[in-house]
Amino acid sequence: MILVKSDSEISGIRESCRIAAMVLDEAGRHAAPGVTTKDIETIAAKKIKQLGAKSVCLGYNGYPGVICTSVNSVIVHGIPSNKQKLKEGDIISIDVSVIYRGFCGDVSKTYPVGAISAEAKRLVEVTESSVDNAIKKCRAGCRVGDLSSAIQTVAESAGFSVSRDFTGHGIGRTLHQDPVIPNYGRAGTGLRLPENSCIAIEAMVHQGSWQIKILPDGWAAVPLDGKLSAHSEHTVLVKKDGCEILTV
Repeated sequence: MILVKSDSEISGIRESCRIAAMVLDEAGRHAAPGVTTKDIETIAAKKIKQLGAKSVCLGYNGYPGVICTSVNSVIVHGIPSNKQKLKEGDIISIDVSVIYRGFCGDVSKTYPVGAISAEAKRLVEVTESSVDNAIKKCRAGCRVGDLSSAIQTVAESAGFSVSRDFTGHGIGRTLHQDPVIPNYGRAGTGLRLPENSCIAIEAMVHQGSWQIKILPDGWAAVPLDGKLSAHSEHTVLVKKDGCEILTV
């Protein structure tokens, strides 16, 4: 069941999303050669505390990090580490999920580390365009398949593949709510989105194969072919004639 949010709930989610976006911006500005993913986590943790929020990631199903830092081939759930130092040409997806006064906000973006290859840049741009395309389709009464198809169409038209294992989701007082929003699907199918529901639309796009494995740490997911992956996400409020991006 897709939950319709009250005015007070929407206000709470909006504020939490604003905080998540501020944390992401602060963390992303430090994605540079020589910086470790643990350094970026420390910066994010400090900002989260400063803004009076808490990390949703930390301890979620046992996850050990405050944020997710997924480098190069890692598509999601990369664990920050002192041993992982960013280098020129890397790309890093930073995923921030916070809770503030009982409401969750969720946002992610893939950042270049210094100068990156033309193909890596294209992957990042297409991933963001996939989310943008889904956001354009999002309005009260649209179906989940409309959003999934919008993501898949942009990514695959560019020669990339989309995740079959990870999805977008509803959000509110908890991080993951109905509906599940896959990165692939057929327009005109699936649940209809009601006005005043809140969803996290996210695209997880692979340079090559979408088939994945989980690394020995039990969290980080990488494609079997080891090629680059990128991740982009915004939380939105579904409205009558469109949607409001809350994580800006």
